[in-house]
Amino acid sequence: MHPILLAAAPAASSGRLVPAALAGIALIVVLITYFKVHPFLSLTLGALLVGGIAGLPMSDTIDAFGKGFGDTAAGVGALIALGAMFGKLLADSGGADQIVDTIVGRSRRAFLPWAMALVGALIGLPMFFEIGLVLLMPVIFLVARRSGLSLIAVGIPALAGLSAMHGLVPPHPGPLVAIDALNADLGLTLGFGVLVAIPTVALSGPVFARYASRWVDVMPPYLYVDAPDEEADKKTAEDEILRHRPSFPITLATVLLPVVLMLGKAIADIALDEGGAVRTILDNLGTPLIALLIAVVVGMFTLGLGAGMNRRSISASLTESLPPIAGILLIVAAGGGFKQTLIATGIGELVADWVKDSGFSVLFLAWLVAVLIRLATGSATVATVTAAGILAPLTGALDTGETSLLVLAIGAGSLFFSHVNDAGFWLVKEYFGLGVGQTIKTWSLMETVISVCGLVFVLLLSLVV
Repeated sequence: MHPILLAAAPAASSGRLVPAALAGIALIVVLITYFKVHPFLSLTLGALLVGGIAGLPMSDTIDAFGKGFGDTAAGVGALIALGAMFGKLLADSGGADQIVDTIVGRSRRAFLPWAMALVGALIGLPMFFEIGLVLLMPVIFLVARRSGLSLIAVGIPALAGLSAMHGLVPPHPGPLVAIDALNADLGLTLGFGVLVAIPTVALSGPVFARYASRWVDVMPPYLYVDAPDEEADKKTAEDEILRHRPSFPITLATVLLPVVLMLGKAIADIALDEGGAVRTILDNLGTPLIALLIAVVVGMFTLGLGAGMNRRSISASLTESLPPIAGILLIVAAGGGFKQTLIATGIGELVADWVKDSGFSVLFLAWLVAVLIRLATGSATVATVTAAGILAPLTGALDTGETSLLVLAIGAGSLFFSHVNDAGFWLVKEYFGLGVGQTIKTWSLMETVISVCGLVFVLLLSLVV
């Protein structure tokens, strides 16, 4: 077996390495966008093409891809699985509905867009974007109809909360794989991510929705409104569900538990002396795998048993959460393989040297690379894992805080201008009953505002980190 070249001398001259990287990325883009090939296959073939053009022996290319694939799967696979379990348990127990009903039910009409942004952010913490969207659509429709507000005025803030969490805050797959690829500190990245996400959600959600609702004034459909003779039965069913939902304080505490544990580790690493008993305990509890594992186990009691679910129902909920994430796991792991191939050929070192001599901000460059891949492929996850792989060699010259900000810059770039090659674009279009132009004026521009605001706040944060 040939040794794997991690960051050694380039396998070929820059005149060969640059075309190799561009050809690999171009192949991934064409396969995903034109031929509709699954991103897992596209990333795998792209990695092999990069190695071949760069002059790396095929055995070394395969070894490098396998190492990156395995390391990434080991590093983030269990975390993604635990996050999916927790999110499914939150949905099946009625805990997600409890959060939505409590926050929205206590908000005045003028503050409903802000309440929906908060709901989207809280639901977005443990859930994947698509799952959160499906869960929130009935609520968005009903709140819009009962309040008399435009569907855009209510829906855009909720979508902004969901999307910002998806791109900026672990344990979502994109931030997790970037953290793993760049060897960033997860707790610190989580803390910075929350700091960046709060003003970003405010601007891209309720503030942007004021203008978007003027450009596109759409009233909600009657899809989730029952006929008069069904109201009594529905009221009875709702009362039955409400009696068995976990309480709002317990649900909120359970959702925030892994976040608090991971932030506790980050604060302990900064404020407490190494080797102390308190720091050791917080370090252990705040390790991502342990924090999410604790959250799932606690959720089985507070959410599952608290909602009246029996052991069989809880087991079924956890089991059903895993099949839908198989594709995500394969894409993320293949992205790790692609990253390792870039490193093995020496392309990463070449890019790192170019950045050092270019005078560009590393954070801006990371954002720009992710933007270009996002526009080309339509996938935030593919944009994140590819950009992280290209920029991984830069982390040697960055401190811990700067590396965490690099993760967030990539995450912000991965959300830029969702358009017709993004599945999320069509999901929003169909749910909201919009035309293509209307979807661009609302959803696509909202994603762009998130991306640009995220970059701005990352750059501002870099001034004090």
